[in-house]
Amino acid sequence: MSFLPARKGRHRQRYQDHLRLVAGCIPYRLQKDVEDSNSSVTSRINVLMISTPNRDDLVFPKGGWENDETVHEAACREALEEAGVKGILDEDPLGVWEFRSKSRQNCCNMEGGCRGYMFALEVTEELDSWAEQTSYKRQWLSPEEAYKFCRYDWMKDALQVFLRAIEERGSRRAEKLVELPMFPAADSMAEHQMLTSAGCSEKPPTVQHLEESFTNKCIVQG
Repeated sequence: MSFLPARKGRHRQRYQDHLRLVAGCIPYRLQKDVEDSNSSVTSRINVLMISTPNRDDLVFPKGGWENDETVHEAACREALEEAGVKGILDEDPLGVWEFRSKSRQNCCNMEGGCRGYMFALEVTEELDSWAEQTSYKRQWLSPEEAYKFCRYDWMKDALQVFLRAIEERGSRRAEKLVELPMFPAADSMAEHQMLTSAGCSEKPPTVQHLEESFTNKCIVQG
């Protein structure tokens, strides 16, 4: 399979307030074969992390946000380059974290500082080959395992924010399902139309299909 090489260098790097702007994501998937249907949403979640050579700890895909792309495109690109996954990216970030780059972790000031925008990415496609496959190995983990192996404290914080958001989203969906009216099964087309008008379409109407760039279709879900 052919793919574009990962971007290198920082000649297009965005900066703000002397901080390097970074975009990343927490890729996740929902297990569909869990026997207990009453289990919490987070108990059915797996998150994807990547490893680097000679390290036992793990990180989420992230990297520099460049001046020819949106923050959503940057997050999707990093997921594709570093972890070889595509998916549906939440429109709203989980949060914004300020931290020092790995080469400046022991500094006492924000020299080499970064401002990172992290998003949730529901994985829909997992590639067999990707740009930085030789540098990064991917691992699917439970949230508990991910927290244990997470390299940075700010990423642990992002993971906790993500899990709270997923749990709240699951609760809202459950409430909507309880409120849905019942329709006769005979007229499936009419039922589909009525469910759609009730706000129960398969994909939210606010899903945006961004133009393909870097051979990466980035779908942003509002």
